[in-house]
Parts: sequence; C-alpha cells; structure tokens
Amino acid sequence: MQGNGEDQANDNAARAAGFASPFDRTSWFDLLAAHGFAGEGRIDARGEAGATTAFLPLRIDKPGQVSGLTNWYSFAIRPLYRGAADRDAALTELFRSFRKRAARLSLYPVRDEDREGIDAALRAAGWWTKAVAAGHRHWLDLGDMDHDGWWATRPGALRSTVQRKAKKGVVDIRLSTTFDPENWAAYEQIYAASWKPEEGHPALLRAFAEAEGAGGRLRMGIARIEGAPVAAQFWTVEDGTAFIHKLAHVEDSLKASPGTLLSAALFRHVIEIDGVRRVDFGTGNDAYKRDWMNRHDPLWRIEAFNPSRIAAWGPAFKAFARTLLRKDT
Repeated sequence: MQGNGEDQANDNAARAAGFASPFDRTSWFDLLAAHGFAGEGRIDARGEAGATTAFLPLRIDKPGQVSGLTNWYSFAIRPLYRGAADRDAALTELFRSFRKRAARLSLYPVRDEDREGIDAALRAAGWWTKAVAAGHRHWLDLGDMDHDGWWATRPGALRSTVQRKAKKGVVDIRLSTTFDPENWAAYEQIYAASWKPEEGHPALLRAFAEAEGAGGRLRMGIARIEGAPVAAQFWTVEDGTAFIHKLAHVEDSLKASPGTLLSAALFRHVIEIDGVRRVDFGTGNDAYKRDWMNRHDPLWRIEAFNPSRIAAWGPAFKAFARTLLRKDT
C-alpha cells in the first residue's frame, strides 16, 4: 500500500480471510487514493502477532475520525493479512495500536461473515462498538449446481422471458474478456441514456476496468439492436467468484429485454466457461436481483468509539442511546 510510510501490504503477500475480491487488492486502495477518496489522508493501519501481520486501509475523515478506505463502487471492506496463523490476534493488535491515533472509527460495508471477527477484535482492543445492519448484499451460491441446474431454480417468468426474447433474434450480444475502448464508449453512451443517476466517478471506473482487463479478469457484455448499443454490463471474475459491477440499458429498448438477455449470457459464460461457483451482485436491495440470486445477507456498519478520548464520549452516548430507544419502542 501507499500513503503514510508504514510497512505496507502487497498483492503477492496480503490476503483477506475468505475468497479473494478486487476490493482486497492493494491496487484498488491505491486507485481510490489516486482519485481523491482518501479524505484528509490515508492510513494503512497495521498489527502484528507472531509471524502474521494484519493490515486495514483507512482514510481520515477529519481529525480524530477515521473510516474504511471505500467509495460507492466498493462491495466490502475487511482486513488483509500477511501470514495465516494468529490472524485474530494480529487484528486485535492493529485496533489496539490504532487507539493512539483516533477517537472514532467507522467501517462500511462489512459483510455478514466478517462482522463478528472485526467486532470481537475491536472490543478486545478496548473500543466500544456498535454494529448496525445498514445495507444489503444479494449473491449466488451455486453449491454443486451446474448452469442448467441453477437456471431451473429461477422464477418461471424470468426463464420464459429469456426463452421468448432470444427466439426473436432481435438482440445481438457480444461478450469480451479484454478492455476495448469502443466497448467502453458504448457502455458510457448506454449509461447516459439509462435510468441510472449520473456516474459517480467515470475516470476511476474506467481505470479499474482497464486494470481488470490487463489482469485477464474483465467480462464485458454489450447488447445491440440493429447495430445500436442498448445494454451493457461490466463484470469481473476472480477466485471462483464473478462480481457484477455495473449494468445499464436504454429505456426505450425494454420490449426486447436486452438487459435480461445480456445477464443470462454472462451468467452462462462465467459459470460454464470460467467455472465460477459464486456470483456477487454487490450492494443494494433492488428487486430484480432476487430473480438471479439465491442468497441475501445484510451489510453492516461498525462504529467504534475510543473510550480513552473524551471526543468519543458524546457520539458514543448518542449512538447507544438510539439503540436503547429503539428497544423500548
């Protein structure tokens, strides 16, 4: 990592607990910092236990207040590690040593499987903590299903739509595993004409797509009708998981269902060709995600308060008071 001169993780040695993700790689945090998402400064917090080192990329929101180095494109934030043993102890040491530097710490989005370990390490390090379900994650766990087995479990209306619209042959679908400037221009054109709000940071997103293409992880799909691009999706594939980052379609093309057909083609590709066992639809609780996914978990916001800092007492009191009031109502 880059930022404050501390010992830093690198892509060859630092790993998160669990399956790898693009949001675990140090290049992702470097990209966020380069595009202005490090607030008033970046901190790569570190803790050691035996031969294991824990790392957590953070940003300074204001003096004494720190949060995870994320933005709206991030699916999750979690610790990185060098070494496999004593990870709980290394994370506890990270949070213990970090108490010297901050009154408050906020982490979001934290996945359900990571929440307990992070919360326990914070408490063991002397922080007051509060974890609140603050978002949603829809994802697909294929288990032992192949593509056809999974597809048979999907809603009948979805399967019927794909079958009927595909037979008409109106929509032409092309998938790419490399970054193509023309495909990206088509994506931007589609996004601008879609129902989506203005893209939050298009330069960062393009830089990310270019890097994923160079690493062989990009899966880009463009759907066209009579040669005109009408739907686009940006996925990546890594460590047996496909990540759905962006999708958009032109509103007046809905009768042909190009977005649905494009999704079906990409699901088939990543399951049959790439051999993924999981598909992650990122953050958000959009209803259409339930048609494709079979798992739904909360995303957590962990707020931590340093009792040795007077500046943390007021915010901590308010946070815990709100919880007590909710229990009484």
